[in-house]
Amino acid sequence: MTAKLSARTLLLALLLTLLAGVLIAAAPDRAVQQSRTHNQIIVPGEDRFTPFAQTIRAGESITWINMDTDDHTVVSDDALNTVNPRRVNRLLPGTDNNGGKPGTLTLRFPQPGVFVYYCRFHSHLDDDHQPAAPGPDGGIQDADGNFGTPMMGIITVLPAGE
Repeated sequence: MTAKLSARTLLLALLLTLLAGVLIAAAPDRAVQQSRTHNQIIVPGEDRFTPFAQTIRAGESITWINMDTDDHTVVSDDALNTVNPRRVNRLLPGTDNNGGKPGTLTLRFPQPGVFVYYCRFHSHLDDDHQPAAPGPDGGIQDADGNFGTPMMGIITVLPAGE
């Protein structure tokens, strides 16, 4: 009877060990989870970046995805930015000009700081380097005469270890 009990105990212990190994292997570790973080800014089917404000950690990237049919841009406001990259002026093609697919742009932010950006089609910088609605000189006006709000956003980059 002792031999049978030992064999059962051994088999049960082996199965539990095997199950624990499978569970450990299937559970992603924290480093893998952090590298899979999806930091996205979406341009929906309207003229805005969503979310307006995004907070990330140094070393992470942001991907802009233009779901709108119209083209937009990501332009860095280098007078206000305290973080690289600088001199960004990139087109985000709309689905009409990109074979029906959303245009994308990915930027990596290596150090802490602030990154202010805007769409040059839907904003311009005023005398204080603040994004402003385009207005009559090149703005897109709706039927009510409104030039809208500036299409802009801000990314806050925190230190990597916090």
